[in-house]
Amino acid sequence: MTLFMNIAVDGIAYGMILFMISVGLSVTMGLMRVVNLAHGGFALLGGTFAHWFTQELGLPFWPAVLLAIMATIAIALPLERVIYRRIYGFGDLQQVLATIGLTFLMIASVNYWQGSSLLSIPLPENLKQSVDLGFRTLPVHRLVVITVGLAAILGLWLLLERTLFGIRLRAAVDNRGTASALGIDTDWIFMAAFGLGAGLAALGGILGAEILPIDAYYPVRYMVLFLIVVAVGGMGSIAGSFIAALGLGTLETATRYLVPDYATIVFFTFVIVLLAVRPQGLLGKAHT
Repeated sequence: MTLFMNIAVDGIAYGMILFMISVGLSVTMGLMRVVNLAHGGFALLGGTFAHWFTQELGLPFWPAVLLAIMATIAIALPLERVIYRRIYGFGDLQQVLATIGLTFLMIASVNYWQGSSLLSIPLPENLKQSVDLGFRTLPVHRLVVITVGLAAILGLWLLLERTLFGIRLRAAVDNRGTASALGIDTDWIFMAAFGLGAGLAALGGILGAEILPIDAYYPVRYMVLFLIVVAVGGMGSIAGSFIAALGLGTLETATRYLVPDYATIVFFTFVIVLLAVRPQGLLGKAHT
């Protein structure tokens, strides 16, 4: 029972990190119809800014996190307006090549600025403390990650289902021409959605740095993992991304606990079989 609870807690924390980073990718790929392979670069930028603010400028952790997210969004919004707006109209192959180019641009920029070594983001003392759960002691940081992940899924659901912005975004995705004719500023809606996804990626990159360490090659190392979460959950489905992130995070954690020598084989075999059975993902819509 203790082993099961350890796997559950660590798997959920890992899954929350995957969800926060991947959900923005699900939005851009599923709703905005752009194959954005540069999405992991925004997690890298968030982590790099947080490292710079805390280690070189000496700012406290939480103000540094907030400023790092704002800095990442400040880069993402002009990128969407100047570059991505043109990419929307490209074919899939051209989108892949264009966004891979952006990924290497981000990697080269961080490598030039901070080097290729690991970029640490020191946690404050209150996050380093442990909480006794009865079956194990758990760092407060893991509990904060789980709490922030739950807040993110709730906030996104409320934003998309209960606000005028969510209604307009769904209308723009369903039929951009009609939405524009009805007076909806689809350019602004798409830019805001893109900035939101980049901000969540930055948040996930920062809070998940203990599990997925930040260095200049972060997007290349983890991009396949983020794409798997989106594919398994179903492109454009926030609930699907949430379920997939928790399930895959728990699966990978369980295999590393139980069969560490075969963890990667079991993980990718499961993903391949699942996508063979449901190519549209768990909650994605089948193309007819």
